[in-house]
Amino acid sequence: MTLAEYGLLAFSSLFVIVDPIAAMPAFLAMTARDSISQRLRMALVACLVAVGILAGFALIGRQLFTLLGITLPAIQVAGALVLLLVSLDMLRAQRSAVQETAEETAAGANKDDIAITPLAVPMLAGPAAISTVILLDAQAATWSHRGVLLACLVLVGLASYGVFAIGATGAKWLSPIAERIIARLMGLLLAALAVQFLFNGLKSEGGLFVR
Repeated sequence: MTLAEYGLLAFSSLFVIVDPIAAMPAFLAMTARDSISQRLRMALVACLVAVGILAGFALIGRQLFTLLGITLPAIQVAGALVLLLVSLDMLRAQRSAVQETAEETAAGANKDDIAITPLAVPMLAGPAAISTVILLDAQAATWSHRGVLLACLVLVGLASYGVFAIGATGAKWLSPIAERIIARLMGLLLAALAVQFLFNGLKSEGGLFVR
């Protein structure tokens, strides 16, 4: 896989799974009593924290699982199943409980500052996003690929902040119908990625099935 192909795969899959567009309504609901400047500050902090957490797992995630005795094929299969659960909810135009629960959103509405939790974790950098980063890192053949992965994380963070900033300033740029269409298209893409990661895990040497 070339760097360009890997970069396209990494950015698209990360943006789909972080899904700031679907997170924006909850963000606006939880910050309804805050000013635009406060919303922008919380969005910035949340995106920075999310990128930092995901970058950490990109750098040490595989080593951590190896230390725990978990093989790469097992990580690929488990991560693929998590992504598949999220994609099925996205195909129904629903925000997955893997990314956030109703209780976490309700608790965030009562907090003065939602930047770290629940916005950064688990809404942006939740189990599904962490699984995606580890799976993408497993596809990285060289340190150049890992550098591209980190760059894609930064780009996804910038894009997420841009989405939140547009929402925070009150722009009505996306109708509910368009949001549902985008969610279903993203869900289809994510489901395909999940199945591909699952096949990779099952076919890997030492995986559940040996070629």
